[in-house]
Amino acid sequence: MIEFVTPAAEWIAAIIEMLGVFIILLLTVYALISAVVHLMMRKSPTETIYREVRQRLGQGILLGLEFLVAADIIHTVAVELTFQTVGVLAIIVLIRTFLSIALEVELTSKWPWQQNVNTR
Repeated sequence: MIEFVTPAAEWIAAIIEMLGVFIILLLTVYALISAVVHLMMRKSPTETIYREVRQRLGQGILLGLEFLVAADIIHTVAVELTFQTVGVLAIIVLIRTFLSIALEVELTSKWPWQQNVNTR
C-alpha cells in the first residue's frame, strides 16, 4: 500500500504546484491585458489602472503562494518525512508566510488580523 501512496502523493503535489504557478501566470496575464484595454479605451486615469493592476497581481501571487505551500506540505508529509525535510519545509513556509503578509499589507494597507471597521 505504501508503494502506491508515495507516487500518488508526488503526483498530487506536482499537480498542485503546477496549479499554483498557473494561477499566478493566468492572473498576471489577465491584469496586464485588462490594463492595456483600459489604457487604450481611456476608461480610467493611469493611476487608477496602475492600482488595479497591482491589486490583481498581488491577489494572484497570494492565491498562487497558498497552492505552492499546500504542495510543499503534501510532498514533505507524504513523500519525504525526515527532520531535514521538515526543517526545510518550515523555512519555506515561514518565507512564504512572510511574503503573504507583506503582500496583504501592501494591497490592503492594514495587517491581516485587523478587522474591517466599515462593516456596519
